[in-house]
Amino acid sequence: MLMTSTITTFDCGGARIRAHCRHLATVVTIQGEIDTDNIERVARYVRRFLLGDGPVVLDISDVSRFTVAGLSLLSTFDDDCCAAGIEWTLVAGPAATELLSEAAVEDIFPVARSVHEALRTLADAIVSRRQLVLPLIKKTA
Repeated sequence: MLMTSTITTFDCGGARIRAHCRHLATVVTIQGEIDTDNIERVARYVRRFLLGDGPVVLDISDVSRFTVAGLSLLSTFDDDCCAAGIEWTLVAGPAATELLSEAAVEDIFPVARSVHEALRTLADAIVSRRQLVLPLIKKTA
């Protein structure tokens, strides 16, 4: 029997959000528009994926309209992740990148060019941490 995974998409008044739990991180994808009309609903829904201590990749690469309200979403998301001790990465598309560059905040958030790159960076970080810890484990064993 073939097993399939269903990913539910949640509609937030012009923004469609879906999350997929992967081995390395939860990938939260937003498509459509992020603006003042839906920012509170989007923020509330996205916040529910800050569970445990697993990393989150926030993929807004397919957002077609990203207004200044989106900056507050990212800032609040960053604050929430920091408070929870959760590592996160932003994957921004053209609509968001333009505004992030204009606001000179592109260096504030951890950014990757794609979900694949974000997951690869997380995997590399895990390998690096293991290499740092392994000599300590051998010394105590």
